[in-house]
Amino acid sequence: MFDRPGDALADLEAALDRLAVEDTRSMFGPQVLDRAGRLLRAQNRLDGQVARAVREGELTQAAEHDGPTTMQSWLRGHARLSPAAAHRVVRTGRALEHLPAVAAAFAAGRVTAEQVAVIAPVARDEHRAAATEQDVDLVAVDVLLAETASTRPHRELAQVVHHYLVRLDPDGPEPDPTEMRSLTLARHPDGSVTGRFELDAIGGEKVQAALESMLQASRPAGDIRNRSQQLGDAFVQWADNTLAAGHLPILRTVKPHVIVTIPLADLVDPHAGPGAAQTGFGARISAGRARWLACDGNVTRVVIGPESQPLEMGRSHRVVPPHLRRATETRDRHCVFAGCLAPSYWCDVHHLLHWIDGGETTLDNSALLCESHHTKVHHGFRVERQPDGRWRTWRPDGTEIVLHPYLLSA
Repeated sequence: MFDRPGDALADLEAALDRLAVEDTRSMFGPQVLDRAGRLLRAQNRLDGQVARAVREGELTQAAEHDGPTTMQSWLRGHARLSPAAAHRVVRTGRALEHLPAVAAAFAAGRVTAEQVAVIAPVARDEHRAAATEQDVDLVAVDVLLAETASTRPHRELAQVVHHYLVRLDPDGPEPDPTEMRSLTLARHPDGSVTGRFELDAIGGEKVQAALESMLQASRPAGDIRNRSQQLGDAFVQWADNTLAAGHLPILRTVKPHVIVTIPLADLVDPHAGPGAAQTGFGARISAGRARWLACDGNVTRVVIGPESQPLEMGRSHRVVPPHLRRATETRDRHCVFAGCLAPSYWCDVHHLLHWIDGGETTLDNSALLCESHHTKVHHGFRVERQPDGRWRTWRPDGTEIVLHPYLLSA
């Protein structure tokens, strides 16, 4: 709207138009990487100019021309940024005024907007005042931060900034770690759960140590899970181990455990039966998943009347009694799925022929399987013990999973 002959932004937009129609399919590796690198530097430079323009708009109250009272409001309404993103751009523009070396590196494309956001707290009024009181050379700090951001990994930059801010107030009160911890869980209509947690350094270290130990102890041959999937499985395994240990506080008058309610007809029906069962916290799961949980659990028979009132409740009994579990653990020692060495205390006792289908609860009809592979066996995979004591595993298509020869002696 305000384009003029020789307008730099008009030239930039024209260049972007040319980039948009370039054919990249004929490019090979080095060309693609060079293009990506140059575009990233250009993106950094543009982000720097956006922060600069937003700061100028803030100083001149330009947002009021369009109605909003602040540039942050303008960014949310006119640029459709999230509140967090709008706040980050405004804070970046303010910080760059006090960090000329960082601003120059940003304008040159050597520093990213994310890095500047990490550095920005250094320029807050209270931190600059503390630095002045202690005769800190802020010019030198600015240069050091620009150099660190330009040459070192992102994690190191965050550590440098944290170290600097901590040293500004070495005698300050030690924060209460419990005030820094939070965990939010959200359940979705399909019963799945997402969450977010914030932990202090020590709490985070404890959680990482526990999850890493479980992740490293369960790395079967041919594992194609990415790290986030491995950590997710480790997190659930942690819950499994904790629940099985029986040391948790009493919940609703009993020891905490996973509760699943399912009609008997759906339980014995071999089909998947989506939504046939309900968990204690209200999630709907399939009959197939319920059968998997029932493979090694407590079962209680409840007779329901025509008006959904309980008429009779039988005594709960353990599908796999303790003595049989000990015998199965002694024989198998670990998960018997090909390539998996998950320890016995992570495993369920799986019925090779499900007790719902008439399978006996005996040692010959039992196998130790970790949660991941217990799930697979209930979804088409099959394990079978040979007369010589070796276990063999088959895929749903009937092909056998055969370990590399060097693993067979393990």
